[in-house]
Amino acid sequence: MVKYELIPEQLLYEGLVTPESFFEPELASKETVCLAHDESYVESLLQLQLDAKMIRRIGFPLSQELVDRERYILDGTIRSAMYAQQFGISFNTAGGTHHAGFDFGEGFCLLNDQAVAASYLYSQHLADRILIIDLDVHQGNGTAHIFRNHSAIFTFSMHCDKNFPFVKERSYLDIPLEGGISDESYLAILRQHLDYLFEEINPDFVFYQAGVDILETDKLGKLKISSRGVRKRDQMILQTCFDRKIPVQISMGGGYSPHIKDIVNAHVGTFRTAIDIFSF
Repeated sequence: MVKYELIPEQLLYEGLVTPESFFEPELASKETVCLAHDESYVESLLQLQLDAKMIRRIGFPLSQELVDRERYILDGTIRSAMYAQQFGISFNTAGGTHHAGFDFGEGFCLLNDQAVAASYLYSQHLADRILIIDLDVHQGNGTAHIFRNHSAIFTFSMHCDKNFPFVKERSYLDIPLEGGISDESYLAILRQHLDYLFEEINPDFVFYQAGVDILETDKLGKLKISSRGVRKRDQMILQTCFDRKIPVQISMGGGYSPHIKDIVNAHVGTFRTAIDIFSF
């Protein structure tokens, strides 16, 4: 989790942001968490009473510190979404906890930040049609599970097919990719389906899970996308949102390259692309 400390430090070091660019989240309330999660699951989580099987599924030893961290991330993404409506775009320097489903945690994710934030916007009548774009190398199975029957929140996951999670959920649109795919093919597939999604759904708000575990250097990803390809991917998403005047909230998602600098530089590149397009 060291990358979540290094990302803001690198942003400040490069002069891309100032200290005033940041905000500090608070603990999300139980009521807010339950906008996207089962109350019984949430209560067991908050009371640190999940059973051993669920704890193994999550992959972390359960602790108060861990639960609080997830609640801070949730509030951060909600606040980030509100700032995005004000300024066009906003980031959570953590988040992207897309493996947490309605009544379960999984894959180091206890609660689903973008799902809760999307549910919050919808419940408060702040957005009517929401598109969640998940470009992490792993399928956003938890997000798909939460919104599998929702008529106004749509999930799009483009991911490596033969990778975790090995049992996939059904998103509004899933694009499973063969391992080893490189920049040109990846970007062409994304362009094709992105145009379809925006025309078909006509969203008034976008959440973007910008995982950098698609990098060829990633030890878990199985794809062969260069750092330039990741920048092109981000540019495609953010330029589309900017041109269509659709607010976009971004959470960081995964990144598991052996060298931390590759992960941090890729995430910072997403910020740099946003700044270039939205002209802060």
